Amino acid sequence: MSERDIMEYDVVTVGAGPAGLAFAIRLKQLKPDIRVCVIEKASTVGAQILSGAVIEPEPLNELLPEWGKNPPPICVPVTKDEFWWLRDAQRATKSPVTPPQMHNHGNFIVSLGALCAWLAPQAEALGVEIYPGFAASEPLFDDNGAVCGVRIGDMGVAKDGSHKPGYTQGIDIKAPLTVLAEGCRGSLSKQLIAKYALDKDCDPQTYGIGIKELWQLPAGRVEAGKVMHTLGWPLNTTTYGGSFLYHLDQDRVAIGFVAGLDYADPLFKPWDAFQQFKNHALIKPLLEGGSIVSAGARALIEGGYQSLPKVEMPGALLIGDSAGLMNVPKIKGTHQAIRSGMLAAAHVAEAGKADGYDAKLRASPVMAELKKVRNIRPGFNKGLWFGLANAGWETVTVGLSPWTLKNHADWSSLDKLDPAEAATAADANAPSPKQPSYVERSLAPRDRLAGVYFAATEHDEDQSIHLHVADTNVCVTRCASEYGNPCTRFCPAGVYEIVDDSAGKRLQINAANCVHCKTCDIKDPYQIITWVTPEGGSGPNYQNL
Repeated sequence: MSERDIMEYDVVTVGAGPAGLAFAIRLKQLKPDIRVCVIEKASTVGAQILSGAVIEPEPLNELLPEWGKNPPPICVPVTKDEFWWLRDAQRATKSPVTPPQMHNHGNFIVSLGALCAWLAPQAEALGVEIYPGFAASEPLFDDNGAVCGVRIGDMGVAKDGSHKPGYTQGIDIKAPLTVLAEGCRGSLSKQLIAKYALDKDCDPQTYGIGIKELWQLPAGRVEAGKVMHTLGWPLNTTTYGGSFLYHLDQDRVAIGFVAGLDYADPLFKPWDAFQQFKNHALIKPLLEGGSIVSAGARALIEGGYQSLPKVEMPGALLIGDSAGLMNVPKIKGTHQAIRSGMLAAAHVAEAGKADGYDAKLRASPVMAELKKVRNIRPGFNKGLWFGLANAGWETVTVGLSPWTLKNHADWSSLDKLDPAEAATAADANAPSPKQPSYVERSLAPRDRLAGVYFAATEHDEDQSIHLHVADTNVCVTRCASEYGNPCTRFCPAGVYEIVDDSAGKRLQINAANCVHCKTCDIKDPYQIITWVTPEGGSGPNYQNL
């Protein structure tokens, strides 16, 4: 093996999302001569960014005061908020008031992918070097055990580990400071949080899965700027979640569904629940006759205040969703990501190192915002009605309750099946008896594989599988009998399949389908699935999600 090529910078940032780009922009604004690079695993900046998204503009105003003169391509001012309770497949009740956290006057509906693609040239104009298609496969450490950069994954490695004709060895990018802005459940962030025990003094992190589609509709249906959220059907009262529907310009709507990954029913299928939601009597008339432009899925980080790990370590720091800064009641994390990136940049410009950033973040408005709403999401662990009552209390008291509710690891929340249920679970398409009754579906896509098409996911079929299962024997023994192989249901892309052929039952991993949502890494009840970065440039190529 030849010695790897090395590139050296003052700072290397992993991830070209809103946090990473805001950090790079602000750092170059403060210290123009500092050498900053941003590496991004997607083929282009924004291609693997998926979010609602309604953004609060204040942090962007501070970062780029002139941004409104040349806004990103999708940037629609919010004109109306609506909040609905879906009582069943036919009935819906509109709330007379919108929850205060969901007041969006003054905010903008955007495509976060398009926003990041728009931010990248702003960073490059300041001298930031951005490298899309470069996947950071592992952190690098110096002789003292501090992070000193990242290694880019090799290209052209076959499934069997051999080198294909186009093999290219990955380079090492070294820097005194590494900034992790990978987003929710980043693979390097996960490794380093564990290595340095950054989460030893906080609650376990919790997550949701968000599934989204962009639709082109017949002219005249869209009310540009309208923001609509729902709760209720097709979820039961013990499963946290809801939907969003954002009216864009050019007769487009963004529609999505979020389910908390602390759900208990191993037969629950989040992707199917989303398709059911689209067929509700309130929603279906809007979508009929339209067509899907793009679709995808992504995990959301929901633990908030009590699950925030220490955000600094020797040689590196965490920002944005890598740290877990999403405000769940608002269903917003972009403003927190930009704020944390700017705060980290100011700290690095002043101190030149990671030390002290954790204290600054915890004393900042970023953390104050999370503290006010810390009890709202875990309140729903006791069901919908308690959660709503608790949310009302926490809103009225502005989070001044003298208690802090606990978070629990999502993977530990699944109920075990009895033998009869486990037998039924062999049919991965069977509906769960614990969820509300399903309705006939007529809107696209017809199944998860059709949904993968709209994510424009591309992986070389002959590359190393990036989903590592520590013991596949567990899948056809304990997991089959205890939980009915929930990976075949919670994955929104049909990556996991239990095959029964002449060789017997086995787990088949259809890694080429993967949309990089990370749900399997989070929800697997045995914690034996590890998501790692595939070959650089592989994965979904979202359009305006």
